[in-house]
Amino acid sequence: MDIRNLAAIVTGGGSGMGAETARHLAKAGAKVALLDVNIEGAEKVAAEIGGIAIRCDVTDEASAQAAIAQAAAAHGTARILINCAGIAPGARIVGREGPHDLALFNKTIAVNLTGSFNMLRLVADAMAKTEALNDDGERGIIINTASVAAYEGQIGQAAYSASKGAIVGLTLPAARELAKFGIRVVTIAPGLIETPMLGGMSDEVQKSLIATTIFPQRLGRADEYAKLALHIIDNVLINGETIRMDGAVRLAPK
Repeated sequence: MDIRNLAAIVTGGGSGMGAETARHLAKAGAKVALLDVNIEGAEKVAAEIGGIAIRCDVTDEASAQAAIAQAAAAHGTARILINCAGIAPGARIVGREGPHDLALFNKTIAVNLTGSFNMLRLVADAMAKTEALNDDGERGIIINTASVAAYEGQIGQAAYSASKGAIVGLTLPAARELAKFGIRVVTIAPGLIETPMLGGMSDEVQKSLIATTIFPQRLGRADEYAKLALHIIDNVLINGETIRMDGAVRLAPK
């Protein structure tokens, strides 16, 4: 898919992998709308790349609908959706203060899973009504973000791992269903990426995690996620797959 002049939406665009992906999309010629509850961060990146920032709660239907409509009014119907919005709280199922807080579990599922599905269904509906972009019949692509925790969740990651495992499970059926519209669905499962989410961990915890990475033995960078996303957009044969990007890390129990 030729990215030039296409409309793109990036959720979680105010920081981390979302922000870096927005930068790479804009550099490649896309018209980018950055959606985030962190509107200050999104506005800063948007000003830098010539995009637009829109406040959006991806878990809320009306908020998502309004944000997609605003993005379409500015740039046209989105042909690219990259879901980077997410949270990663840590809590044990049974901890010192009792059982896992149910509201925290529900919030994690709501942001990471329901939010991604909410955006996927709404943007796919709009994409399906557009004209094909090329001889392959492509109309657009949706890239979701999972995590290696979908496969090797650590102690304290029950909610996070469940939400990301569900994203992996969503990928193939969504790709199969949307194929008739020429819409691809792909998921990236990053490993240990140097983002604000991981930055909240202590140096000791970060070093212990890095030590489990085979090669290269360092944290991944947000621009490496962005580069993979752009390759996926370009390569039409990549569809219905979850791609690990993790330096061969396999997370230990804790």
